[in-house]
Amino acid sequence: MVATLEDTKRQAIATKLADMKALQNLLIANEQLFINSCNDSELAQRFRDMLEDDRKNLGVLETTIVQYGIQAEPKETSTKMIEEVQKLMQGSELTLFEKVTQHELLKHKQTMAGLLIHKAAQVVGADIEAAITPLNTVNFENRAHQEQLKGVLEVLGVRELTGKDPDQGVWARVQDAMAAMTGIIGGAVTRTKDEMNITEIISMDHRKTDTLFMEIASTDDPHKLQEFFGQLYKDLSVHAEAEEQVVYPAVRSYYGNTQELFDEQAEMKQMLAQIKALNPTDSNFKEQIKELQKAVQDHVRQEENDMFPQIRRNLSEAQMEQMATQFKEAKSTMQQEMASQS
Repeated sequence: MVATLEDTKRQAIATKLADMKALQNLLIANEQLFINSCNDSELAQRFRDMLEDDRKNLGVLETTIVQYGIQAEPKETSTKMIEEVQKLMQGSELTLFEKVTQHELLKHKQTMAGLLIHKAAQVVGADIEAAITPLNTVNFENRAHQEQLKGVLEVLGVRELTGKDPDQGVWARVQDAMAAMTGIIGGAVTRTKDEMNITEIISMDHRKTDTLFMEIASTDDPHKLQEFFGQLYKDLSVHAEAEEQVVYPAVRSYYGNTQELFDEQAEMKQMLAQIKALNPTDSNFKEQIKELQKAVQDHVRQEENDMFPQIRRNLSEAQMEQMATQFKEAKSTMQQEMASQS
């Protein structure tokens, strides 16, 4: 299929997500340096708390990228900027106050990148909004970190200029600012746990697929149909292969209908190939999409109503989270292979 303007936008969002992942690794490295450089136990603990959040958020970003479905490399300019900042952070030219100032600016950059992706998703496609939902947590926590860093900078800056501590109201002001922000947006993005399990990650795939089918049904624009089916083709192909590599072999011992799931996905792949060969203007295009949707929905019902309860009955939460990690790794590998072939 020929790339559309919307495909280009989707690729641009993928690149922005790759930029965010690269920057997230820099934020983590910075905070490790700050902990080692800081003699103040209270500030060091605040950096430890940020580091814990940022390590978790790196995992959230990796999940978001896999669910988004398009792998990309960071922009060359982003990579160069990160390398330059790393040298400054590791060197002795800047004071700790100056290094934390640069870190706060990077947090702002990361926050804005996440918010821009969220806004872009609203413009480009509902399936993108569904895929990047985990990013809301990262955006919120980066904003919370910015408020804390303002307090850290006030302490470090006053000490650097006067050798004394600022007034004791600094952390109360920080807490008030964070509480106000939580009241506005926190409830919608609070993370209940750190890792998604296999039933949750597969369900996210299913909901994104539902959204793509709805987007296809709602338009007759050939370019939009091409765009949405192109993403549906990628998502279903990668999802099916990851399940066949990771999930179905693991559940075969306690789920008796595993072969039926394999067979259903083999039929689905044939249907995908047939539709891919059609022009979106073909009179049979939408009819075949409807047949594909019915097959996928039947398959989803079996997984969610029959297979998921068996998985929950036979695996611990930790085992389900480990399977999710393997599933995401398999998807990521296949997405990278697709990107290299396009």
